[in-house]
This record gives sequence, C-alpha cells and structure tokens, in this order.
Amino acid sequence: MKRWRIVGILGVMALGVTACASGSSGTTTITVGAASSLTTVLPTIGEDFMRENPGITVRFSFAASSAIAEQITQGAPIDAFASAGTSSMQPLVDAQAVTDVRAFASNSLQIAVPPGNPGAVAGLGDLGRVTVVICQEQVPCGTATLKLFAANDLAIEPVSLEPDVRSVLTKIETDEADAGIVYVTDVLAAGGTVMGIDIPAEQNVTTLLQAAVVKDSTRATAAAAFVEYLSGAQARARLAAAGFADPT
Repeated sequence: MKRWRIVGILGVMALGVTACASGSSGTTTITVGAASSLTTVLPTIGEDFMRENPGITVRFSFAASSAIAEQITQGAPIDAFASAGTSSMQPLVDAQAVTDVRAFASNSLQIAVPPGNPGAVAGLGDLGRVTVVICQEQVPCGTATLKLFAANDLAIEPVSLEPDVRSVLTKIETDEADAGIVYVTDVLAAGGTVMGIDIPAEQNVTTLLQAAVVKDSTRATAAAAFVEYLSGAQARARLAAAGFADPT
C-alpha cells in the first residue's frame, strides 16, 4: 500500500489511504498537499484557520508541486492542493480533478549564495562563470528558472538539478555550488544559512500560487473553507510577512 508523508501542525505522521474523515473529538480532518516553498508559512496559517474554525483540523503534506499533483492523480488522501505555479495545477483542472481554484499569492526568483558569497556573484551576469544548481524542469521553481534564463539570454549549465527548492538550498548551505535559483521566500526562510542576491524586476520571473479543492475529497466543504481562507486578510498578512506578494 502506498503511503504519503504528512506534516501536521504539531509534528510529523504517516497517513495512509485509510485516513478517517473525522477525529475522535468529532472534528473534520483535512489534508492539504502544498508546495515546498510554503513549508514555513502554511502551518502558521493553518493554526490561524483552526482557531477560527474549531471543527476542522488541518494537516499538511509538503513536496514539489509536481509531486503533489501526481499524488492526487494516483488517489492520495489529499483534500486540497496549494501549488506554486500553474504548470502543476492546470493538468488537474483540465482533468476536472480539482475545483474552486483560487490564486492566493505570487513569488519571485532570487539568487541564493553561501554566506560570504565566495563566488562574488552580483547578478545574473555572473552565473556563467560559477557553479549553479537549480530545480528540475518539471518543478515550478525549475520551470520559472528556465524562463528566467531564456528571458535574459543566459546559457547556463547547472551542475545539479534538484527535486525541490529545499534541495537547492541544501546544496548552497553545504557549499556544493556557488549559486542557486530559488524563490525570494526561500532565502528569507533560510535565515543566515544563505545570502540572497536580488534580481531586478525587469529581469525577473513571477510565479502564481493557486489553491484548489480535490474533487474526490470526502471533506470538500472543510477543504473549500481552507482554500477560501488563504485569500483572506489574515492569511495575506502571514504570506506578506514571509515574503510573498499578492497574486498578479
């Protein structure tokens, strides 16, 4: 039996396909599959939501958006999907596998370098002379990075293609590359373990974040309430503090 890793508000647990719709207290439990770039901020938003909706418990499963989309396609017990980029959400929309799609934030790319910036990277023009690591093409961050390179006529040969932004950051944190392309929010969440080099707005690429209810969910009403909450003022404030911008 296939199992998917679920990250709860208070810890980590495995949740199989036999997950119950309601807990022993009578609350409805929903599982939200979410992009890795939301790992830091979404649990806090979940806590806010649960305080305002005491009858609903929220659990999170974080991975690359493309991986979450594949899990949904394979029937994983996921009730709502929060995706970075439209490339992972659109196939689910086309297959009528999700409903109530809402854009709730946007994110931009940034160059991440090790502390001290040993490669002396000052901008995109320096990436051709240093070792660079990026996300795999099917991952939203990788899709955005390739658009970034194409828009700026950059011929970059990455030394590594990683499955998600967290893996890119790990390569930078351990000095396995001079630079990596991740989201602004990822550098902010990493604290002092990496440095961020800004990319001018006219050169940068923006990624839209969307949320949707999984059509086959047996907890669709609760899932829809959480998806709607992501567009509310309290969630927007949390997202802004984490470096996300409003959807554009």
